[in-house]
Amino acid sequence: MPTSRAPNASRIAEQCRQASFVSYPHPSSGPYSLAIMIRRMADRLGHLGHSSLHKVDESDAYATLGSPTDSPNQPIAVPSYLTQSAYDHRGSISRGSISTQATSEWSSDKRAFDAQSDMEVVVEEPHPRPKLVRRPRGVYRLSDFIIQRTLGTGSFGRVHLVRSKHNLRFYAIKVLNKDRVVKMKQVEHTNNEQRMLECVQHPFIINLWGYFQDTANLYMVMDFVPGGELFTLLRRSNRFPDPVAKFYAAEVALALDHLHGLGIIYRDLKPENVLLNSDGHIKVADFGFAKAVDTTTWTLCGTPDYLAPEVIGQQRYNKSVDWYALGILIYEMLFGLPPYHMVEQNHLILYDRIQAGPSKVTFPPAAFSDHARDLIMKLMEGDPSKRFGNMRHGAADVFTHPWFREVDWTRLEAREITAPYLPRIAGDGDASAFEKYPEDDVSSTYGLVTPDLNGDLFPDFEYTALS
Repeated sequence: MPTSRAPNASRIAEQCRQASFVSYPHPSSGPYSLAIMIRRMADRLGHLGHSSLHKVDESDAYATLGSPTDSPNQPIAVPSYLTQSAYDHRGSISRGSISTQATSEWSSDKRAFDAQSDMEVVVEEPHPRPKLVRRPRGVYRLSDFIIQRTLGTGSFGRVHLVRSKHNLRFYAIKVLNKDRVVKMKQVEHTNNEQRMLECVQHPFIINLWGYFQDTANLYMVMDFVPGGELFTLLRRSNRFPDPVAKFYAAEVALALDHLHGLGIIYRDLKPENVLLNSDGHIKVADFGFAKAVDTTTWTLCGTPDYLAPEVIGQQRYNKSVDWYALGILIYEMLFGLPPYHMVEQNHLILYDRIQAGPSKVTFPPAAFSDHARDLIMKLMEGDPSKRFGNMRHGAADVFTHPWFREVDWTRLEAREITAPYLPRIAGDGDASAFEKYPEDDVSSTYGLVTPDLNGDLFPDFEYTALS
């Protein structure tokens, strides 16, 4: 751990007290903001596959467990880590995700990507990635749970809030129809999510407790994250004060660093995929695009506003695309919109702007401190070899940047820091942060024996009987 330095706590605390979510005029207010919300919600409707919690221009319930409602916002507190101690340094928005592996919708808007854009390139190196180790998991069957309500629906299936009959805890079960997953060419992404989550355990990453299948469906038992999406909080707030954006960015950085240490590229960072737990700390969700690689890959996937220039240019890329996306996320949290955002939905122009680089991106002083601007520019560097997080010192360049000077990384990772926003949770199993969906009888068909032509495509999902 690098040496610790004491921040000017009184100055930072005063800045926090003066900051508020309505302290700056903002371009997303009024009809413009409404248009963004309508477009963002339109991307969500009708999909539960792999967009940011799902894929293929789909952003709905998937691993995010549904679309939170705009319940009244609660005041954001000054993060306690900014006022209490010294710190160590550690060395629409149209937001559906896209992939070359399954998108007729995408092909009409993007440049012509040939078949090679779906190729995985693995280059030998002296120090290959660590071998992923699967964690011990429970053996579950559907009869172990009582379905409480639907948290989200989509083209692949739905997510249910359930309660265990054994320990009485609440979980989210994602149910994916195998025929639909195959039809939409999401077999690889579905298997990737299960395999990546099985090997990952971190306080800021959603936990997969178990998984199984019957003849018709796949089931994943996951954390129930009751606070909803960071995206919803950001849209209600327009933008975050600097200390609040710093809190969430720091937790995301810790999650990314953990994944990269396992040789995993996340590839779909955006506010919709960052969930808020009951204690206000984050859980990164949706691992449908995550990939374990030794060095580089060529697959086109992600969310247009968050794509790194090398991804758009069909070049080999590595974990640096996640650090690039962190720069976009920090910008969006501080300003309210991504840096290259366009009101009109023109992906070709958007990609031209991204590939031109951040030199023409505006940084209003009211929203961006000098340190914030400097870090964002270094994360959004167009040349991956010069991008923060991907140089000689790796993630240490990010963790030791002056913008993060106040962060006690050890205490933050231990969740000993009070979050700036605590979701209003009435009690265990409170799903009021999520939209209400009609409760039909679809769950009554779960576990029924039907012809199964696709079970072999999901070899890690064990078959279980209904009871």
